[in-house]
Amino acid sequence: MQFVFLLEQVVNGLVLGGYYLLIALGLSLIFSVGGVVNLAHGAFYALGAYAAVTLGRYIGFAPAVAISPVLVALLGIAFERFILRRFYNQDPILSLLVTFGLAMIAEQSIRMIWGAAPLPASMPAELRGPVMVGEFLFSRYRLIMLLIVCVVLSGIWLLLNKTAFGRVVRAGIQQPDMVAALGIRLQPYMTAVVMLGVGIAALGGALFAPITIVHPAMGAEIITVAFVVVIIGGLGSFWGVVASALLVGVVRGVTIHFVPAAGEASMYVLMFLVLLLRPRGLLGESIEKFEK
Repeated sequence: MQFVFLLEQVVNGLVLGGYYLLIALGLSLIFSVGGVVNLAHGAFYALGAYAAVTLGRYIGFAPAVAISPVLVALLGIAFERFILRRFYNQDPILSLLVTFGLAMIAEQSIRMIWGAAPLPASMPAELRGPVMVGEFLFSRYRLIMLLIVCVVLSGIWLLLNKTAFGRVVRAGIQQPDMVAALGIRLQPYMTAVVMLGVGIAALGGALFAPITIVHPAMGAEIITVAFVVVIIGGLGSFWGVVASALLVGVVRGVTIHFVPAAGEASMYVLMFLVLLLRPRGLLGESIEKFEK
């Protein structure tokens, strides 16, 4: 029975890791292509949650979850054009400071629009309840979340590895000077990458809204975890971030099972151990600076 419960915690940890992955993957892509440290990334996650809850009251849960990331991705166009674009060739500390300020503005804007109190969120009755698999008991909604994460991850991998768009983005990460020499402007691709990154972050917020507390500071809370995941996985590595997110989720889940008070600290200990052995992270690559 103890083993069964432990295995359930591992699966819950994978779900948690999938949730972290939606936030961290976009963060990693934006930094890899643009060299921008985006501390406002958590704000887009929060906006996705708030938009999904608000739209869900009028059009239903599933359409709201599908539409809210699209709306936030469109907001990402303005974010890239008027803010990030100014810092591609600048010291990363400048983008860090500006996006930190933007994150604070976004949090206060959420308080002004939706109020400071947590926003109640719910899911359809058909998604509630447990699923029995032999002796194992799992949350139906969490398993659906894990399935959606797998579909999104597969779609992003195919986009980056099997399309012309993905080939240019990967070349821009590894050899931006060569891409420029071929007459290819990375600017439009960067806009698309930002849209994709903030859109999947918003999807994470929309999916997680029914099983967490939707409140104005939720973006600031998740951004630290996202950076931990990216650092452990290694900058510039798609599969490094994937492995890191799942590893952090499982480690936290299993740690909470044995030592509940150490759940939060476990990911920082994991980060310390990984960086001690591999300073670039699990699968980190060398990143060159973005050029227009």
